[in-house]
Amino acid sequence: MKRAILLLLTGTLTALSAVVVVVTSAQAATACRATYTVTNAWPGGFQASVSIANLADPLTGWTVRFTFPDAGQRVSQGWNGTWSQSGTAVTVTNASWNASVGTGAALDLGFLGTLTGANPVPTAFSVNGVSCTGTVPPTNPTTTTGRRRASAASS
Repeated sequence: MKRAILLLLTGTLTALSAVVVVVTSAQAATACRATYTVTNAWPGGFQASVSIANLADPLTGWTVRFTFPDAGQRVSQGWNGTWSQSGTAVTVTNASWNASVGTGAALDLGFLGTLTGANPVPTAFSVNGVSCTGTVPPTNPTTTTGRRRASAASS
C-alpha cells in the first residue's frame, strides 16, 4: 500500500513538473510631461503643485517620484495621493479614487513644504519608474517668494 501511494505521488509530481507556466504581467507604455510650480512661499515654507501629463497608454495605478535638490526641503502635507519622503527622495502613490489616468489626462498633485535653506525646483520626475523626458529647470528668482515653474517638454 505504501509503495502504491508513493508511486501515485511520484507520478503526480512528475506530471505537475512537466507543466510549467510562466506568467508575466503586461506593462502599459509610460511617457509623461511634468510641471512643478511653487504657488506660494514664505520664510521657512512653501506650497507647490505637480502636474503630470500622461502621454502614453492609460494608467491603472501610478507612482510619481522626484528628488528635492536641497536637503532642507521637506513635504509636510500633500493631497491627491499618498505622500512619503526619505531623505530628499519624494514618492507619491495614487489614492483609490484617482488610480486610473487616461491617455492625455493629467495628475494634479499638491503639497505644503518646509525648508531650512534654498528652495530649488526638482528637475527630474518619473511615473512608474519611467523618467518624464525633457524636464527643464526654470531660472530661480532672487527672492524666496513668488512663482517658479519647471516644465518637461516631450521629446
